[in-house]
Amino acid sequence: MNIGIVVFPGTWSEKDCFYSLSRVNKQFCEFIWHKDDGINLENFDAIILPGGFSYGDFLRSGSIASLSPIMEKIKVYANNGNPIIGICNGFQILCESNLLPGTLIRNNNLQFRCEWSNIKVTNNKTIFTSLINNNKVLSIPISHGEGNYFADKKTIDELENNNQIIFRYSDNNGYIDEFSNPNGSVNNIAGIINKEGNILGMMPHPEKACEEIIGGADGNLIFQSLLNSYNRTTK
Repeated sequence: MNIGIVVFPGTWSEKDCFYSLSRVNKQFCEFIWHKDDGINLENFDAIILPGGFSYGDFLRSGSIASLSPIMEKIKVYANNGNPIIGICNGFQILCESNLLPGTLIRNNNLQFRCEWSNIKVTNNKTIFTSLINNNKVLSIPISHGEGNYFADKKTIDELENNNQIIFRYSDNNGYIDEFSNPNGSVNNIAGIINKEGNILGMMPHPEKACEEIIGGADGNLIFQSLLNSYNRTTK
């Protein structure tokens, strides 16, 4: 795959994404500066919006980045059915751009949480989870102060009914409750997809869990699922 990694002022996880996808998974990756008007996104097989603090999280997390020139091209790219993963701040940017529903607000405990978290896979019929057993618990780090997913009841009901919630915070046995929720997200939501299934937004950082030497490789299952889905469609 040829994967584009978008960089905004304040992005800080782009190199981890680059390493996990190029060195660990042996894919070609390229950084995309958010003001690069000459870039043709159709040359890429997938786009990653990495984590960080774009524009210092001024106003709202991801709000200014959502107005960057690259985002209009990303909207076209998304509408053409191409895969996009937004991680942490990338998830926030996707919501601010209306590519995913809902919003990410301040953690309910008003704390910045930087720790390993457990997320339960609740839909493995997606291009991002195809190699993961349903109900499997993944151990992946979080690092955020505004990771509290919120949406109105109608939107939450639609997400539930359409099986768009693919990751939920849980304990290490897969039990989902308020004690396993690190930020107060509605229904323990850790990651969602759009109705078409080509856009994933998630708060945990899979790129920081791609090798056992750094504490675990559960996050790499998400990237490997995407690669597997791509290989199946291009054969």
